[in-house]
Amino acid sequence: MVSPAGWGCPGRARLALCLAGLAVSAYALHVKAERARNRDYRAYCDVGESISCSRVFSSPWGKGFGLVEPLLGPDSILNQSNSIFGLIFYSQQLLLGCYSAPWAWSVLMFSSVLSLVGSAYLAWILFFVLHDFCLVCVTTYAINLGLAILNYRKAVGPLGLQDRNKKRH
Repeated sequence: MVSPAGWGCPGRARLALCLAGLAVSAYALHVKAERARNRDYRAYCDVGESISCSRVFSSPWGKGFGLVEPLLGPDSILNQSNSIFGLIFYSQQLLLGCYSAPWAWSVLMFSSVLSLVGSAYLAWILFFVLHDFCLVCVTTYAINLGLAILNYRKAVGPLGLQDRNKKRH
């Protein structure tokens, strides 16, 4: 029997991952703003020449994934700091993770796949174009992977149980 849609607890793992994602995204936004105000600003995540999150956030790929401005122009509403997209994503993952409707889990799974594609793209840019290591960026990639795993388990959980039950009978 399928339970009716309603609000509930997101689970400890989802709550922890989403809160961590929100905190890391807010910190990234703070670092980018401080760096824009003061070019000499040194963030806690700026460990060395090749380990610098503020350099990454200030790069062309730190805004609109480096894709929006060339495609839609610098004044597009979508040409925002990647951290803004992170705040939206983690808020959506937390809120919809509390809602038990099939469409909500479809949205969660779809957005997780998009986050993994975005993470892979930005990781490639980070390592092979910028030749940098960003602690904040890599942390968000890990959080995105964790959320994708949670969403996948939730999406296939009931189907997996049904398939096992059918094989037993």
